[in-house]
Amino acid sequence: MHDLLQTLSHDMFHMPLPLAEKILRPVIVYLCLVVFLRLFGKRELAQLNPFDLVVLLSLSNTVQNAMIGDDNSVSGGVAGAFSLLAINWLLAWVLYRAPKATVLLAGKAATLVREGTVDEAELKKQSLTHEDLVSVLNKNGFNDPADVQLCVLEPNGTFYVEGKKPSSDSLEREEMIRALQELSTEVKALRREIEAKG
Repeated sequence: MHDLLQTLSHDMFHMPLPLAEKILRPVIVYLCLVVFLRLFGKRELAQLNPFDLVVLLSLSNTVQNAMIGDDNSVSGGVAGAFSLLAINWLLAWVLYRAPKATVLLAGKAATLVREGTVDEAELKKQSLTHEDLVSVLNKNGFNDPADVQLCVLEPNGTFYVEGKKPSSDSLEREEMIRALQELSTEVKALRREIEAKG
């Protein structure tokens, strides 16, 4: 029994690779992925279609062995996870303190629609189709680019959409708020009447 526990303990916690290599591998892969995502554009982060999603999901499996090497130990996994979290924190810290580095690594925002007019050149530059754009606008409550004041693809892959006029959701929300305020006013008036009679 003692030998079995000793063998399990050795298999689980013994790292076949040196600790320095276990720390360095995830850092190198992380930095390469940051550069590649920067080179291939914000579209990959936006996950606009199933193909983009498949690429992102496959990336983790593709780089797994490069990060951990020939190591299935718990210690190796912990060292690799620590390395990834540490490099991510360090990069976030550097970018927070150096805004110019943020632009260099993350890129700039891309304006796709301005005052109802689609910037076809920017759309092409970002490898987005007109259908991709319409899909993004639909998710934000707009059916037509002509109704959009501004649509921006942010460096992190999110879209900022601002309408020329409030969206249908905003109009419904405002109407409900107005109805609730009127109802509240009527209830207060009824209370005053009841109190005056009582």
